[in-house]
Amino acid sequence: MDEFKRSELFSRCRRVLIKVGSATVTGPKGLDRAMIHRLSDQIAELRGRSPRVDVLVVSSGAIASGMYRMGLTERPRSIPHKQAVAAVGQGALMEAWEGAFDKYDLLVAQVLLTGEDLSNRRRYLNARNTLETLLGWGITPIINENDTVVVEEIKFGDNDHLSSLIAGLIGADLVINLTDIDGLYDRNPRRDPSARLIPIVNRVDQKLMACAAPEPGSVGTGGMLSKVNAARKCLALGIPMIIAPGKTRDILLRLFDGEELGTLFVPRKRSWSGKKVWLANLPKPSGEITLDEGAVTALVERGRSLLPIGIREVRGVFGFGAPVRCIDREGNVIGIGLTNYKSAEIENIKGRHSDEIEGLIGYKYSDEVIHRDNFVLTGEAARGL
Repeated sequence: MDEFKRSELFSRCRRVLIKVGSATVTGPKGLDRAMIHRLSDQIAELRGRSPRVDVLVVSSGAIASGMYRMGLTERPRSIPHKQAVAAVGQGALMEAWEGAFDKYDLLVAQVLLTGEDLSNRRRYLNARNTLETLLGWGITPIINENDTVVVEEIKFGDNDHLSSLIAGLIGADLVINLTDIDGLYDRNPRRDPSARLIPIVNRVDQKLMACAAPEPGSVGTGGMLSKVNAARKCLALGIPMIIAPGKTRDILLRLFDGEELGTLFVPRKRSWSGKKVWLANLPKPSGEITLDEGAVTALVERGRSLLPIGIREVRGVFGFGAPVRCIDREGNVIGIGLTNYKSAEIENIKGRHSDEIEGLIGYKYSDEVIHRDNFVLTGEAARGL
Protein backbone atom coordinates (compact mmCIF):
# COMPACT_ATOMS: atom_id res chain seq x y z
CA MET A 1 0.00 0.00 0.00
CA ASP A 2 3.02 2.29 -0.24
CA GLU A 3 1.96 3.68 -3.64
CA PHE A 4 -1.70 4.35 -2.93
CA LYS A 5 -3.30 7.77 -3.24
CA ARG A 6 -5.16 9.21 -0.30
CA SER A 7 -8.02 10.30 -2.53
CA GLU A 8 -8.56 6.66 -3.56
CA LEU A 9 -8.60 5.52 0.06
CA PHE A 10 -11.16 8.14 1.06
CA SER A 11 -13.29 7.59 -2.05
CA ARG A 12 -13.86 3.98 -0.95
CA CYS A 13 -15.15 4.99 2.49
CA ARG A 14 -18.86 4.44 3.03
CA ARG A 15 -18.86 4.46 6.83
CA VAL A 16 -16.69 6.94 8.75
CA LEU A 17 -16.25 7.45 12.47
CA ILE A 18 -15.12 10.95 13.47
CA LYS A 19 -13.68 11.35 16.95
CA VAL A 20 -13.74 14.99 18.07
CA GLY A 21 -11.50 15.85 21.03
CA SER A 22 -12.25 18.37 23.77
CA ALA A 23 -9.56 20.69 22.47
CA THR A 24 -11.40 20.86 19.12
CA VAL A 25 -14.94 21.57 20.37
CA THR A 26 -14.17 23.72 23.42
CA GLY A 27 -12.58 27.10 23.97
CA PRO A 28 -12.09 29.73 26.68
CA LYS A 29 -15.88 30.09 27.00
CA GLY A 30 -16.85 26.46 27.14
CA LEU A 31 -18.24 24.82 24.02
CA ASP A 32 -17.02 26.26 20.74
CA ARG A 33 -20.41 26.25 19.03
CA ALA A 34 -19.03 27.84 15.87
CA MET A 35 -16.59 24.94 15.55
CA ILE A 36 -19.36 22.40 16.06
CA HIS A 37 -21.37 24.13 13.31
CA ARG A 38 -18.37 24.05 10.95
CA LEU A 39 -17.95 20.33 11.55
CA SER A 40 -21.66 19.68 11.02
CA ASP A 41 -21.50 21.64 7.74
CA GLN A 42 -18.78 19.32 6.49
CA ILE A 43 -20.49 16.17 7.74
CA ALA A 44 -23.72 17.21 6.04
CA GLU A 45 -21.83 17.65 2.77
CA LEU A 46 -20.16 14.25 3.13
CA ARG A 47 -23.52 12.65 3.80
CA GLY A 48 -24.94 14.31 0.70
CA ARG A 49 -22.30 12.96 -1.62
CA SER A 50 -23.08 10.11 -3.96
CA PRO A 51 -22.80 7.40 -2.86
CA ARG A 52 -23.79 8.52 0.62
CA VAL A 53 -21.27 8.37 3.44
CA ASP A 54 -22.57 7.20 6.83
CA VAL A 55 -21.01 9.21 9.66
CA LEU A 56 -20.79 8.52 13.38
CA VAL A 57 -19.36 11.06 15.81
CA VAL A 58 -17.59 10.30 19.07
CA SER A 59 -17.66 13.68 20.77
CA SER A 60 -15.78 14.76 23.86
CA GLY A 61 -16.60 18.03 25.60
CA ALA A 62 -19.20 17.21 28.28
CA ILE A 63 -16.87 17.72 31.24
CA ALA A 64 -15.20 20.76 29.67
CA SER A 65 -18.61 22.28 28.99
CA GLY A 66 -19.75 21.56 32.53
CA MET A 67 -16.58 23.10 33.97
CA TYR A 68 -17.24 26.38 32.17
CA ARG A 69 -20.92 26.50 33.12
CA MET A 70 -20.03 25.91 36.76
CA GLY A 71 -17.15 28.38 36.76
CA LEU A 72 -14.47 25.74 37.43
CA THR A 73 -10.90 26.39 36.30
CA GLU A 74 -9.46 22.92 37.03
CA ARG A 75 -10.71 19.54 35.88
CA PRO A 76 -12.30 17.59 38.78
CA ARG A 77 -10.26 14.65 40.05
CA SER A 78 -12.75 12.52 41.96
CA ILE A 79 -15.22 10.33 40.06
CA PRO A 80 -18.34 11.79 41.80
CA HIS A 81 -17.25 15.33 40.89
CA LYS A 82 -16.50 14.33 37.29
CA GLN A 83 -19.89 12.65 37.06
CA ALA A 84 -21.68 15.73 38.36
CA VAL A 85 -19.81 18.09 36.04
CA ALA A 86 -20.47 15.77 33.06
CA ALA A 87 -24.17 15.73 33.92
CA VAL A 88 -24.19 19.53 33.72
CA GLY A 89 -22.27 19.63 30.45
CA GLN A 90 -23.69 16.67 28.48
CA GLY A 91 -27.04 18.34 27.82
CA ALA A 92 -25.35 21.45 26.45
CA LEU A 93 -23.06 19.33 24.29
CA MET A 94 -25.97 17.48 22.70
CA GLU A 95 -27.98 20.67 22.28
CA ALA A 96 -25.06 22.18 20.38
CA TRP A 97 -24.76 19.20 18.01
CA GLU A 98 -28.52 19.01 17.54
CA GLY A 99 -28.74 22.70 16.67
CA ALA A 100 -25.84 22.44 14.25
CA PHE A 101 -27.49 19.62 12.25
CA ASP A 102 -31.01 21.01 12.52
CA LYS A 103 -30.41 23.62 9.82
CA TYR A 104 -29.97 20.74 7.36
CA ASP A 105 -33.10 18.95 8.67
CA LEU A 106 -30.81 16.15 9.85
CA LEU A 107 -31.44 14.27 13.07
CA VAL A 108 -28.83 13.27 15.64
CA ALA A 109 -29.10 10.72 18.44
CA GLN A 110 -27.31 10.69 21.78
CA VAL A 111 -25.61 7.36 22.54
CA LEU A 112 -23.92 7.05 25.96
CA LEU A 113 -21.87 3.92 26.68
CA THR A 114 -19.75 2.40 29.45
CA GLY A 115 -17.15 -0.35 29.28
CA GLU A 116 -19.70 -2.76 30.74
CA ASP A 117 -21.94 -2.22 27.72
CA LEU A 118 -19.25 -3.57 25.40
CA SER A 119 -17.73 -6.24 27.67
CA ASN A 120 -21.04 -8.12 27.85
CA ARG A 121 -21.59 -9.94 24.55
CA ARG A 122 -25.39 -9.48 24.54
CA ARG A 123 -25.17 -5.75 25.31
CA TYR A 124 -22.40 -5.41 22.74
CA LEU A 125 -24.70 -6.81 20.06
CA ASN A 126 -27.57 -4.63 21.27
CA ALA A 127 -25.36 -1.53 20.95
CA ARG A 128 -24.38 -2.55 17.43
CA ASN A 129 -28.00 -3.15 16.41
CA THR A 130 -29.01 0.27 17.76
CA LEU A 131 -26.24 2.05 15.85
CA GLU A 132 -27.03 0.13 12.66
CA THR A 133 -30.70 1.10 12.97
CA LEU A 134 -29.87 4.77 13.48
CA LEU A 135 -27.58 4.79 10.45
CA GLY A 136 -30.24 3.01 8.40
CA TRP A 137 -32.68 5.78 9.31
CA GLY A 138 -30.18 8.43 8.21
CA ILE A 139 -29.58 9.63 11.79
CA THR A 140 -26.10 10.65 12.96
CA PRO A 141 -25.16 9.03 16.30
CA ILE A 142 -23.32 11.35 18.70
CA ILE A 143 -21.47 8.95 21.01
CA ASN A 144 -19.75 9.61 24.32
CA GLU A 145 -18.72 7.71 27.41
CA ASN A 146 -21.48 7.85 30.01
CA ASP A 147 -19.46 9.92 32.47
CA THR A 148 -22.49 10.53 34.69
CA VAL A 149 -22.60 6.88 35.85
CA VAL A 150 -19.19 5.44 34.98
CA VAL A 151 -16.87 4.10 37.68
CA GLU A 152 -13.20 3.17 37.41
CA GLU A 153 -13.89 -0.52 36.82
CA ILE A 154 -15.99 0.11 33.70
CA LYS A 155 -14.26 3.17 32.25
CA PHE A 156 -13.01 3.09 28.67
CA GLY A 157 -10.26 5.46 29.80
CA ASP A 158 -10.79 8.06 27.10
CA ASN A 159 -12.71 8.66 23.88
CA ASP A 160 -9.72 7.67 21.74
CA HIS A 161 -10.08 4.12 23.03
CA LEU A 162 -13.86 4.32 22.74
CA SER A 163 -13.59 5.38 19.10
CA SER A 164 -11.50 2.32 18.20
CA LEU A 165 -14.02 0.05 19.92
CA ILE A 166 -16.97 1.62 18.10
CA ALA A 167 -15.09 1.45 14.80
CA GLY A 168 -14.77 -2.30 15.21
CA LEU A 169 -18.32 -2.61 16.47
CA ILE A 170 -19.91 -1.09 13.37
CA GLY A 171 -17.30 -2.02 10.77
CA ALA A 172 -16.06 1.48 9.97
CA ASP A 173 -14.05 2.03 6.80
CA LEU A 174 -12.10 4.88 8.38
CA VAL A 175 -11.54 6.64 11.70
CA ILE A 176 -10.72 10.36 11.70
CA ASN A 177 -9.32 11.53 15.04
CA LEU A 178 -9.55 15.32 15.24
CA THR A 179 -7.28 16.95 17.78
CA ASP A 180 -5.39 20.20 18.54
CA ILE A 181 -2.17 19.14 16.81
CA ASP A 182 -1.30 18.57 13.14
CA GLY A 183 -0.58 14.86 13.59
CA LEU A 184 2.07 12.57 15.04
CA TYR A 185 5.57 14.03 15.18
CA ASP A 186 8.91 12.28 15.64
CA ARG A 187 9.34 14.39 18.79
CA ASN A 188 7.05 16.52 20.92
CA PRO A 189 6.55 19.68 18.80
CA ARG A 190 5.50 21.68 21.87
CA ARG A 191 8.98 21.21 23.29
CA ASP A 192 11.11 20.81 20.18
CA PRO A 193 10.52 23.21 17.25
CA SER A 194 12.58 20.98 14.96
CA ALA A 195 10.12 18.09 15.33
CA ARG A 196 8.90 16.67 12.01
CA LEU A 197 5.43 15.43 11.14
CA ILE A 198 5.14 11.72 10.29
CA PRO A 199 2.75 11.62 7.31
CA ILE A 200 2.11 7.87 7.11
CA VAL A 201 2.48 4.90 9.44
CA ASN A 202 2.27 1.23 8.44
CA ARG A 203 3.10 -0.32 11.81
CA VAL A 204 2.95 0.81 15.43
CA ASP A 205 6.10 -0.40 17.20
CA GLN A 206 7.92 0.66 20.36
CA LYS A 207 9.98 3.25 18.48
CA LEU A 208 6.83 4.92 17.22
CA MET A 209 5.19 4.74 20.64
CA ALA A 210 8.18 6.64 22.03
CA CYS A 211 7.34 9.54 19.71
CA ALA A 212 3.94 10.00 21.32
CA ALA A 213 3.75 12.42 24.22
CA PRO A 214 1.52 10.96 26.95
CA GLU A 215 0.42 14.28 28.46
CA PRO A 216 -3.26 15.17 27.90
CA GLY A 217 -4.48 18.72 27.46
CA SER A 218 -6.04 20.76 30.23
CA VAL A 219 -9.60 19.78 29.29
CA GLY A 220 -9.07 16.31 27.83
CA THR A 221 -8.06 12.90 29.16
CA GLY A 222 -6.09 11.55 26.21
CA GLY A 223 -2.88 12.81 24.64
CA MET A 224 -0.92 11.61 21.62
CA LEU A 225 0.00 8.31 23.27
CA SER A 226 -3.70 7.56 23.70
CA LYS A 227 -4.31 8.32 20.02
CA VAL A 228 -1.46 6.09 18.86
CA ASN A 229 -2.79 3.26 21.03
CA ALA A 230 -6.19 3.74 19.41
CA ALA A 231 -4.53 3.68 15.98
CA ARG A 232 -2.81 0.40 16.87
CA LYS A 233 -6.19 -1.15 17.68
CA CYS A 234 -7.64 0.16 14.41
CA LEU A 235 -4.75 -1.31 12.42
CA ALA A 236 -5.38 -4.71 13.99
CA LEU A 237 -9.00 -4.41 12.86
CA GLY A 238 -7.93 -3.54 9.33
CA ILE A 239 -9.33 0.00 9.67
CA PRO A 240 -7.31 3.04 8.54
CA MET A 241 -7.11 5.91 11.02
CA ILE A 242 -5.92 9.46 10.59
CA ILE A 243 -4.90 11.94 13.27
CA ALA A 244 -5.62 15.42 11.94
CA PRO A 245 -5.91 19.05 13.13
CA GLY A 246 -9.55 19.56 14.08
CA LYS A 247 -9.68 23.35 13.82
CA THR A 248 -8.12 23.55 10.37
CA ARG A 249 -10.76 25.01 8.05
CA ASP A 250 -12.70 22.39 6.05
CA ILE A 251 -10.46 19.65 7.44
CA LEU A 252 -12.90 16.82 6.71
CA LEU A 253 -13.61 17.89 3.14
CA ARG A 254 -9.93 18.47 2.42
CA LEU A 255 -9.08 15.00 3.73
CA PHE A 256 -11.74 13.44 1.51
CA ASP A 257 -10.36 15.43 -1.43
CA GLY A 258 -7.02 13.68 -0.87
CA GLU A 259 -4.95 16.43 0.76
CA GLU A 260 -2.02 15.03 2.70
CA LEU A 261 -2.89 16.44 6.10
CA GLY A 262 -2.24 14.79 9.44
CA THR A 263 -0.81 11.32 10.06
CA LEU A 264 -2.45 8.41 8.27
CA PHE A 265 -2.19 4.93 9.78
CA VAL A 266 -2.55 2.31 7.03
CA PRO A 267 -3.51 -1.23 8.11
CA ARG A 268 -1.91 -4.44 7.02
CA LYS A 269 -4.03 -7.12 5.36
CA ARG A 270 -4.80 -9.03 8.57
CA SER A 271 -8.04 -8.02 10.25
CA TRP A 272 -10.53 -9.28 12.81
CA SER A 273 -14.28 -9.51 12.48
CA GLY A 274 -17.33 -10.52 14.48
CA LYS A 275 -16.62 -12.24 17.78
CA LYS A 276 -12.86 -11.67 17.54
CA VAL A 277 -13.32 -7.90 17.37
CA TRP A 278 -15.26 -8.08 20.61
CA LEU A 279 -12.70 -10.37 22.27
CA ALA A 280 -9.71 -8.25 21.26
CA ASN A 281 -11.21 -5.10 22.73
CA LEU A 282 -12.70 -6.37 25.98
CA PRO A 283 -12.18 -3.72 28.70
CA LYS A 284 -11.75 -6.34 31.45
CA PRO A 285 -11.45 -10.13 30.92
CA SER A 286 -12.69 -12.40 33.73
CA GLY A 287 -9.38 -14.08 34.57
CA GLU A 288 -5.92 -15.15 33.41
CA ILE A 289 -4.28 -18.38 32.28
CA THR A 290 -0.50 -18.76 32.26
CA LEU A 291 0.88 -20.89 29.42
CA ASP A 292 4.10 -22.83 28.92
CA GLU A 293 6.39 -22.20 25.94
CA GLY A 294 4.86 -24.98 23.86
CA ALA A 295 1.34 -23.57 24.21
CA VAL A 296 2.55 -20.07 23.35
CA THR A 297 4.19 -21.39 20.17
CA ALA A 298 1.07 -23.36 19.25
CA LEU A 299 -1.18 -20.31 19.61
CA VAL A 300 1.10 -17.66 18.12
CA GLU A 301 2.96 -19.46 15.35
CA ARG A 302 0.67 -22.34 14.41
CA GLY A 303 -2.82 -20.93 15.05
CA ARG A 304 -3.73 -23.94 17.19
CA SER A 305 -6.22 -24.28 20.06
CA LEU A 306 -5.21 -24.24 23.73
CA LEU A 307 -5.03 -27.70 25.31
CA PRO A 308 -4.89 -28.35 29.06
CA ILE A 309 -1.37 -29.75 28.88
CA GLY A 310 -0.02 -26.30 28.00
CA ILE A 311 -1.55 -24.54 31.03
CA ARG A 312 0.58 -23.80 34.09
CA GLU A 313 -1.52 -21.49 36.26
CA VAL A 314 -5.09 -20.18 36.55
CA ARG A 315 -6.02 -16.84 38.13
CA GLY A 316 -9.50 -15.59 38.94
CA VAL A 317 -12.88 -17.25 39.36
CA PHE A 318 -14.89 -17.60 36.16
CA GLY A 319 -17.46 -19.84 34.53
CA PHE A 320 -17.94 -21.69 31.26
CA GLY A 321 -17.64 -19.41 28.21
CA ALA A 322 -15.88 -16.62 30.13
CA PRO A 323 -13.36 -14.40 28.35
CA VAL A 324 -9.87 -14.84 29.83
CA ARG A 325 -6.46 -13.36 29.13
CA CYS A 326 -3.68 -15.79 28.15
CA ILE A 327 -0.16 -14.83 29.23
CA ASP A 328 3.30 -16.38 29.04
CA ARG A 329 5.50 -17.09 32.07
CA GLU A 330 6.96 -13.57 31.95
CA GLY A 331 3.50 -12.01 32.13
CA ASN A 332 3.35 -10.92 28.48
CA VAL A 333 -0.17 -10.96 27.06
CA ILE A 334 -0.59 -13.47 24.24
CA GLY A 335 -4.30 -13.13 23.56
CA ILE A 336 -7.86 -13.44 24.82
CA GLY A 337 -10.20 -16.38 24.43
CA LEU A 338 -13.47 -17.93 25.61
CA THR A 339 -13.02 -20.95 27.88
CA ASN A 340 -14.76 -24.29 27.50
CA TYR A 341 -14.41 -24.99 31.23
CA LYS A 342 -14.82 -23.24 34.58
CA SER A 343 -11.77 -21.93 36.40
CA ALA A 344 -11.96 -24.68 39.06
CA GLU A 345 -12.12 -27.33 36.33
CA ILE A 346 -9.14 -25.86 34.49
CA GLU A 347 -7.23 -25.89 37.77
CA ASN A 348 -7.86 -29.65 37.96
CA ILE A 349 -6.91 -30.46 34.36
CA LYS A 350 -3.99 -28.06 33.83
CA GLY A 351 -0.83 -29.78 32.64
CA ARG A 352 -2.71 -32.97 31.77
CA HIS A 353 -3.55 -34.64 28.45
CA SER A 354 -6.99 -34.12 26.93
CA ASP A 355 -7.86 -37.82 27.22
CA GLU A 356 -7.60 -37.45 31.01
CA ILE A 357 -10.23 -34.69 31.29
CA GLU A 358 -13.26 -36.88 31.91
CA GLY A 359 -11.52 -38.90 34.59
CA LEU A 360 -10.42 -35.75 36.40
CA ILE A 361 -13.65 -33.70 36.42
CA GLY A 362 -16.33 -36.26 35.57
CA TYR A 363 -17.14 -35.17 32.01
CA LYS A 364 -15.48 -33.84 28.87
CA TYR A 365 -17.02 -30.96 26.92
CA SER A 366 -14.08 -30.58 24.54
CA ASP A 367 -10.44 -31.55 24.10
CA GLU A 368 -9.60 -27.84 24.04
CA VAL A 369 -9.73 -25.41 26.93
CA ILE A 370 -9.96 -22.59 24.36
CA HIS A 371 -10.78 -23.35 20.73
CA ARG A 372 -8.85 -21.36 18.12
CA ASP A 373 -12.13 -19.99 16.70
CA ASN A 374 -12.75 -18.36 20.08
CA PHE A 375 -9.26 -16.94 20.52
CA VAL A 376 -7.56 -13.80 19.24
CA LEU A 377 -3.94 -12.73 19.53
CA THR A 378 -3.33 -9.35 21.16
CA GLY A 379 -0.40 -7.26 22.42
CA GLU A 380 3.08 -7.98 21.06
CA ALA A 381 1.96 -11.37 19.74
CA ALA A 382 -0.53 -9.66 17.41
CA ARG A 383 1.91 -6.94 16.37
CA GLY A 384 4.37 -9.57 15.22
CA LEU A 385 2.01 -10.94 12.57
